[in-house]
Amino acid sequence: MHTGICQPKGTSISTLKHLEKIYLNNTTLQYSLAEEKVEKGAARETFFLSQLHLNHKVQAPEKGDFIVNNKYIFEVGGKSKNLKQIAGLKNTFVVNDDLEYPQGKNIPLWMLGCLY
Repeated sequence: MHTGICQPKGTSISTLKHLEKIYLNNTTLQYSLAEEKVEKGAARETFFLSQLHLNHKVQAPEKGDFIVNNKYIFEVGGKSKNLKQIAGLKNTFVVNDDLEYPQGKNIPLWMLGCLY
């Protein structure tokens, strides 16, 4: 089984001492291994990472959920998630579950499946 480690932003392997999250390779593994209900937020983040990590550098920033290619900061959440947690930062986007089409800086989570 392959797991995805979203390394904190930094250049040293010593940053692995301070891991906050370890992601499974895909959401199917999450659901098959869960003893109880899978947290919806964890499933969203796992899907985001699984779609982007093959062709992009994805890390965990100080603010937000993910930073991609050392430039774009993403916050992943439900329909009501907004830019509040990453306000004041450049190149920020919100990836929303339950969103049908892009709206401003909000990107539907399903669209990331087109990147794989």
